[in-house]
Amino acid sequence: MKQFILLFLLLVQYNSYSQNTLFSEKPPVFPNCENVTIDALQACFDKNIFDKIYNNFKVPERITKENYKGEVVVLFEVDTTGQFRVMYVDALYSELKEEAKRVFAEFPKITPATYNGKNTFKQYSIPIRIPLTEQSVITQDLAKENANDKGKELSQLEIAAKKEFDEVNKSLKAFENKAFKSQLNIQFTHSDYARFDRQMNLTGTNSHTASKPFVYNDVSKYFDFEDEQERLKRETETWAGKKLWNEHLVQLQGEDYWFTVDPILDLEFGIDSNLENNKTYNNTRGFLVQGGLGKKLNFYASVFESQGRFADYVNRYAESLKAFGPDPAIIPGRGIAKRFKIDAYDYPVAEAYLSYTPAKFINIQFGHGKNFIGDGYRSLLLGDAASPLPFLKLNTKFWKIKYTNTWMWAKDVRPEVEQDKAFLTKYIANHYLSWNASKRLNIGLFESVLWTNSNDRGFDVNYLNPIIFYRAIEFETGQGAGNAILGASAKYKFSDNVNVYSQFILDEFSLSDVKAGDKSWKNKFGYQLGVKYYNAFKVDNLLLQFEYNRVRPYTYSHNTIVLNYAHNNQSMAHLWGANFSEAIIIARYRYKRWFGDAKLIFGTRGLDFNDGTDDFNYGGDIFRSEVDRPFDTGVEVSQGLETTVFNGNLQAGYLINPATNLKIFTDITVRNFNPEATTVSTFKNSTLWLNFGIRTDLFNWYFDN
Repeated sequence: MKQFILLFLLLVQYNSYSQNTLFSEKPPVFPNCENVTIDALQACFDKNIFDKIYNNFKVPERITKENYKGEVVVLFEVDTTGQFRVMYVDALYSELKEEAKRVFAEFPKITPATYNGKNTFKQYSIPIRIPLTEQSVITQDLAKENANDKGKELSQLEIAAKKEFDEVNKSLKAFENKAFKSQLNIQFTHSDYARFDRQMNLTGTNSHTASKPFVYNDVSKYFDFEDEQERLKRETETWAGKKLWNEHLVQLQGEDYWFTVDPILDLEFGIDSNLENNKTYNNTRGFLVQGGLGKKLNFYASVFESQGRFADYVNRYAESLKAFGPDPAIIPGRGIAKRFKIDAYDYPVAEAYLSYTPAKFINIQFGHGKNFIGDGYRSLLLGDAASPLPFLKLNTKFWKIKYTNTWMWAKDVRPEVEQDKAFLTKYIANHYLSWNASKRLNIGLFESVLWTNSNDRGFDVNYLNPIIFYRAIEFETGQGAGNAILGASAKYKFSDNVNVYSQFILDEFSLSDVKAGDKSWKNKFGYQLGVKYYNAFKVDNLLLQFEYNRVRPYTYSHNTIVLNYAHNNQSMAHLWGANFSEAIIIARYRYKRWFGDAKLIFGTRGLDFNDGTDDFNYGGDIFRSEVDRPFDTGVEVSQGLETTVFNGNLQAGYLINPATNLKIFTDITVRNFNPEATTVSTFKNSTLWLNFGIRTDLFNWYFDN
């Protein structure tokens, strides 16, 4: 950071010099320089500065005895009154810093610099070479060597500026990937997280695996990223080869900072027989910047510019999500899209965050992106199927506990809630407590509340308290003012290779209705059961996973339609909303840079008819009011327009660059959507979608709606 301060101030100085003649700028003037020509004023000022330093600077005896050779760099300012002020001193010994400050404190008050006839301040940098006897000789030699093309010698301070820039360059170090031990997030994709999932779930580890994305520093305790990088390294001698196969495009590291810059690509071409011209494509370009300042602060930013046309069922789903206004669609998981050409979409996206760790047990993140809670492919608590949104996250770890607080700013973009042509803002606050009860058992507790700006309430400070019970606050502020959701999770490790996981979500609970046994609509809950089998059948890096999800009708919805658990017309939990059951089978395999993933989804959903005759809300659409339900009892999962869904996906590819996660891949998707009856918006559909592409893999795409 010191080097950046020095460089910034020097650039300010250099820029000022370059404009002297154009804007009639004069440097500060010592009394003995008043009669020299204007062209010689700067040189006279420089000479006075050096003379006063050499005549007054006293090197401490201890430093002289050590035969120390080095520099004291002084940044100073002459203000609008002509007074000298030291801004910054850099030296190896504190005695040298103090001596430099003493010398400059004895400088006389002089005539200040002027700009267009008005007094102005000037900032300078000067290196004081130790021992002092070497300074005048070396400086004089440098002045002769650095004469410009016109034969005019540079001033002493200009030479100091040039030399300091070289010193900044010398401070750069060989790049080592500090991200692996940083507080940066590991980009959350299910396929990539499978690389270290087993190591994070070994019996006896005190890891917490539900709150995602993980930060590198947490995972590096269990998984050796540097070893993986070395194993995947591809031998090449050329600069282009290294950048293509092994390295970031730009990677820079100094004493207390580092950063990388990379391009982002997602270039795909596909075929879907349901489209008029059969062709699908995606054309994403962008860039990604990440790095660290010191040991406690990290930063990340990615910008995407995209145009695309997807499989027919994805396009129809995207257009069903559209916001009010002229834009035709919301691309699932990305954001609002405008029309591109006749039948495609243009959808820019930006994600960024700051990650700060003030102490080893706490991490604070503020940004615009996604979060996820769970050990499965889906989450019933907080998923990542919706668009990125602003968030503030607090992760606290101590003993056997990890406590995650997340505050989010969501949007309701439907025309029903539009006010003054603006989207409605909703606020979400989540608590998730993860406790490793034993070497094998983990228990999690979840609490969430969602509210809007009713009565100019804004962001309610009641929910900023990270340890309060939201349900109690909801009662105090009025039950109609918010929507509180409770949940729990559990994971049990049978062995290093087998674990089971689960989730339970409770949106509303009526004990009397449960006891009555008449399947009341008020029993709004859902659950998840899953199992993972690592190194399956003794095959290294083969992961098999089975997961079952079931959510009762009306879960995540509310009688006040703006209080649904959603953002940008997409569910904040499972992308199917509610009123469904689903079974998922997943297989993932990696061999060196090669990878393969297979996924089969079998589901049953209950949709609404919306045919003008039957317009009831059967509980699958979380954006509708519960008041529109057809009956109070006898409510069952998949009621309404029962629809069976099959979605199968097979993907294989090659990791081109581990540093940037650039992959080349091909995949095939088979989808059958089979409702019991046909309506205007719901009809039988079969899809075969073949796709090829090259992608910087940074987030999860969910095409299994």
